[in-house]
Amino acid sequence: MAAEEDGLLKRALVPLLLPEKCYDQIFVQWDLLHVPCLKILLSKSLGLGIVAGSLLVKLPQVFKILKAKSAEGLSLQSVMLELVALTGTMVYSITNNFPFSSWGEALFLLFQTVTICFLVLHYRGQTMKGVTFLACYALVLLALLSPLTPQAVITLLQASNVPAVVVGRLIQAATNYQNRHTGQLSAITVFLLFGGSLARIFTSIQETGDPLMAGTFVVSSLCNGLIAAQLLYYWNAKAPHEKKKQ
Repeated sequence: MAAEEDGLLKRALVPLLLPEKCYDQIFVQWDLLHVPCLKILLSKSLGLGIVAGSLLVKLPQVFKILKAKSAEGLSLQSVMLELVALTGTMVYSITNNFPFSSWGEALFLLFQTVTICFLVLHYRGQTMKGVTFLACYALVLLALLSPLTPQAVITLLQASNVPAVVVGRLIQAATNYQNRHTGQLSAITVFLLFGGSLARIFTSIQETGDPLMAGTFVVSSLCNGLIAAQLLYYWNAKAPHEKKKQ
């Protein structure tokens, strides 16, 4: 019975959360303080938690736009630049065969960000432009994932993530400052993105060892922290149309 339970535990953990040698180290030799294996376990658990959480991260933002029938306060340029950064991370990770737990949230955030881009255009009365954007983006993504795209182009796209993230977040921060409110920005989404990018610094170092990936998440954390700070600062501020309703 004990052997059967051990087999079930092993199948659950290996290789999803631990390599076999670490499983043996911790659960067979009972070396519960083996730091390298504990770091792997923590990194894998955090990574998969971030990936699972990313399924819902931007849904509060999507629902808030749909409920208000407005994308007021959201900068289209900022959302587009975030999409560029997510696309770069996903394509770069796939071509470098990084483990899914180290980048999987980029896939789910990408689909949610594309949806937000379309909604912003739709509620600005530019629905056809939104449909055209969706079609063009799908073609670009297919081209980037094809073997015909040189690795140098993919690396350059990932390197462009840092300026894309910085410029995108600064545009949103400037929009918030100019409006003196954060409009339809979802606090849940912003704080989840901030926490996720902080955790990703550790997991990217641990699982990929890629300084380009780790550096991107450091910058992303700083920029997401700025937007989170603005949300707190403008917490009680209301958009002009909401004041008129009152």
